[in-house]
Amino acid sequence: MEHILDETVPSEDLKKFEQKYHEELQHGKVSSSSQFEYSWCLVRSRYPADNRKGIILLEDLFQNRDESNKRDYLYYLAIGNTKLKEYATALKYIRALLQVEPGNRQAQELEAIVSKRLEKDGMVGMAVAGGAAVALGGLVGLGLAFAGRQMMKK
Repeated sequence: MEHILDETVPSEDLKKFEQKYHEELQHGKVSSSSQFEYSWCLVRSRYPADNRKGIILLEDLFQNRDESNKRDYLYYLAIGNTKLKEYATALKYIRALLQVEPGNRQAQELEAIVSKRLEKDGMVGMAVAGGAAVALGGLVGLGLAFAGRQMMKK
């Protein structure tokens, strides 16, 4: 399952679906399928800016288009947010999908992966913050010791 988070879209696929999307946009009406295909490619891009654009397009589809594909929109919204390390948002989308389809194995597996990454990043964040506090404390202590030495010389 983790491979889907590491998978990147071939550039020729992205270009093909981007061209189709923009052609329809120029004619005034983009079909749900073209918007989904393009957003699907963007979410699978290696570039965060593309991931964000894909998320915006998927959110539009989810809120303003047909009901039949909401499952796919939620799933790829979760994928896109996970790739951006927006784990809390990704979990929100996964859990919304699981409300509708509690037995969905892909969503269950993705939920476990995202939860683990959220926990891991939280631990790393705490370790970095703790390390920074220790370093700051050390610098303050060193500064006080140096100031004390300077006063003793006088």
